[in-house]
Amino acid sequence: MKDYNDELMRYEEDAENQYDDYDHEEDYDDYDDEDDFDTGFEGLEDGYDDEFEDEYDDYDDYADEVEYEDDYDDYTAATVGKIDPNDRTLTVVITNKSGAAAEANVFGGNREAAQPNGVTVEIEESSHKEVREESKANPFKISGMKYSVSNPLQFDNVLRVERRTASGSKTTRVYQPRNATSPQNFTQTLIDDDNFEMDVTGQDSLQIMVEDGVTAVFTFTIKARANLGNLLKGQNVAELSRAPRTTGLPQLDLIRSRRKPRPLGRPRRRVRRSRRRPVSRRRYVRKPVARRSKSRLVRRKRR
Repeated sequence: MKDYNDELMRYEEDAENQYDDYDHEEDYDDYDDEDDFDTGFEGLEDGYDDEFEDEYDDYDDYADEVEYEDDYDDYTAATVGKIDPNDRTLTVVITNKSGAAAEANVFGGNREAAQPNGVTVEIEESSHKEVREESKANPFKISGMKYSVSNPLQFDNVLRVERRTASGSKTTRVYQPRNATSPQNFTQTLIDDDNFEMDVTGQDSLQIMVEDGVTAVFTFTIKARANLGNLLKGQNVAELSRAPRTTGLPQLDLIRSRRKPRPLGRPRRRVRRSRRRPVSRRRYVRKPVARRSKSRLVRRKRR
């Protein structure tokens, strides 16, 4: 009988050792507060969770992201300079009194091709020489043109936009004035084209065949230009004309005047804002196993 009791006690002690070596019943009152395994964070679960929640709240605040996108757009528009609306036109007057048709050379500051005898090219705002020199250091972009002539047959001659490099390469684009349509083309001697565009650098020039005794007047609208003088002020060299060019239609002009121009004519960049969230932290807690109460062995008296 003694051997049986000893074996039963050993079995009971081994069973108790499977529960973290708790030897007293009062220690099991705090069993639910214990972690599943030894991690070094025993007793700090609540503080760790509070700190994690605080970081989550700070990470979840995305109000600055929207403000950043708006500030980025405003910053881009603010750095680009503004061209005075009264300082964005070039009036080019070409006259041919040579007695025959001749080709006039407009712009082309690097090459500086001479004009044929009897052909004159004048700039009403300044001079052709000054425009050529300025286009070398401060290139500009033309967007929109009015073309008036003294003889409507002059419109049959095409314009050649030529880009010539010092290495010898040459690129030519042909423009036909009669393809332009505009509500301002109400006379046979005037053509208005809002879609005409041309980059004017030292490499670019405009070639036009002018009939004898014809006077051709070009009114170019400058859309953007580079001003290297802004470097002395620590500003952006780019300058943009923000006043829209008139089309002759009052309704359309009013709509275009209300529309906010974008820097260098670029469309507004669409940004898809995604609300990012951290992965939720999961805790797996082992359910406590119901334990039997300790058995108290009582030896019965032999009868």
